[in-house]
Amino acid sequence: MMRNKKWLRSSVAVMLAGTIVLAGCSNNESGGSNAETGGTNGEVSTDPVTFSYFSFGTNKDVLASETTIGKILQEQTGVDWQMEFVVGDANTKSGVMIAGGDYPDVINDVGQLPKLLDAGSLIPLNDLIEEYGPNIKRVYGEHFDKFTEDDGNIYILPFSANVNEYVTEPDIGGGAFWIQRRVLKEFGYPEVKTLDQYFDLIAQYEAKYPSIDGKDTIGFITSAGATGEFFSIANVPMHLAGYPNEGNVMVDMETHEAKLYAASDYEKQWLAALNEMSRKQLLDPETFTANKDQYLAKLTSGRVLGYFNYGWQVGDATNNLKAAGDDDLRYVALPIVFDESVRDAYIDPPSFVNNRGVGITVSAEDPARIVQYWDNLLTDENQKLLQWGEEGVTYSVNEDGRFVMTEEQIANRNDNEFKRTYGWAYFDMDWPKYGANSTFEDGNAYSPLSQPEVAAVNYTEGDKALLEAYGIETFSGLFAEPQERPWYPAWSIKKEQGSPEQIFNQRVGDLQVKFYPRLVFAQASDFDSIWNEYLAEFNKLDSAGYEAFVTAKVKDRVAGNW
Repeated sequence: MMRNKKWLRSSVAVMLAGTIVLAGCSNNESGGSNAETGGTNGEVSTDPVTFSYFSFGTNKDVLASETTIGKILQEQTGVDWQMEFVVGDANTKSGVMIAGGDYPDVINDVGQLPKLLDAGSLIPLNDLIEEYGPNIKRVYGEHFDKFTEDDGNIYILPFSANVNEYVTEPDIGGGAFWIQRRVLKEFGYPEVKTLDQYFDLIAQYEAKYPSIDGKDTIGFITSAGATGEFFSIANVPMHLAGYPNEGNVMVDMETHEAKLYAASDYEKQWLAALNEMSRKQLLDPETFTANKDQYLAKLTSGRVLGYFNYGWQVGDATNNLKAAGDDDLRYVALPIVFDESVRDAYIDPPSFVNNRGVGITVSAEDPARIVQYWDNLLTDENQKLLQWGEEGVTYSVNEDGRFVMTEEQIANRNDNEFKRTYGWAYFDMDWPKYGANSTFEDGNAYSPLSQPEVAAVNYTEGDKALLEAYGIETFSGLFAEPQERPWYPAWSIKKEQGSPEQIFNQRVGDLQVKFYPRLVFAQASDFDSIWNEYLAEFNKLDSAGYEAFVTAKVKDRVAGNW
């Protein structure tokens, strides 16, 4: 007989969290230790073993032990990882896996969790966490109910959970409109708040300087042509309207009603602005066709005056531009909105993302070793390794016990090739870890660039000049402080594979992929007729039903029921 879902979730959370105290009392010289120093309740084997790890994210394939961090973790645990990343379409790859029943040991399931759960690809982790996961319980315990499935089982560990004191990041790693610094410098560092002001400034600059190093400048681009990144153009209306990244809805702060922005006046206004930029030849003509490498190459070239993206999408270009040493060709994030009366909401409020993470597949022969490895990752010392590296090598500790970095160490932390060889490119995300806004027990920031002492050293002379020009201490100072949203983010609300909500999402996305290029590159006289054609197709879908579904889930979260 099916038991009540809420009871199941509560009982699982209590069962798992209730053993934390007991787990913290044991210590084992052979590798099992307590939740403060790492390890598990029982014996931990250190016999050599190599597991397979597959990610639906993008990166270069690697054997973990070929990186510094991977080698250190292998010496601790005996575990190595053959890490493979998706090439091509993620949906196709997951479909092939499921059809053949042939899985890696561990899957990083970005965007594919509903399909994997529906196919029975992942094993329950409850008993494994109970027996081998004191640190898992310490870090995730208060959130267990948020990622327990309807059958009472936990199938993934989400990528992060904030621990200890919450700190905000000094720089922007999320979504923003970015502008090349030479544009601001040319016009005396003006205040740029609205979309019209932003595009007008780019147009004025391009008119004065139509080329750089003999190549035409590009007024504005997004990464809409890159596989899986159409959201970089479709998400923008909610940000311009003053909402954070909730996925495809905007949630009212007071009523908690969720409203779609697809087919709204906000979306029309955004696409009309892009259309005007296109007709002025200020929009990249390859907006919908350039792949990710081509897109990043354009940013790195210095030819692009402005773009919209999430900071984590363009790390390689950002780091390469900084390493090149010309601050004028680097970019700064701006909190652009439709109207000056709108309060921006680009900086994410405290959140817990429950619908993506790492899971163990039915093909894994030794799930216990994998959970032991994850638990070992979640010690303070290893979390410091994954973010800061090795004391005396990649950072130092000053006389006050504060973690600090030299300019050279920060340069390494930002260097793409160093990050890959050292292992930061593989281990500082996409594994069970502390949230980016966490602090350690000793008070140091989890993320190096959230440490004030490091942020200050990280800034170049060009950075300091720009900060001084705008009267701010950090680049996030241009943005409004985040407002608490206890449901956030709405995009993490689970939508079962094949459910009306999942199908609705897919169909809206398909419509946007079909109509956006037509709307953006249309003649001015054709824009409204194409928009009306888009609305007619959209109105065939059950948008009211979808909004009611999300609204109900948001209100559940506000009430504490995830």
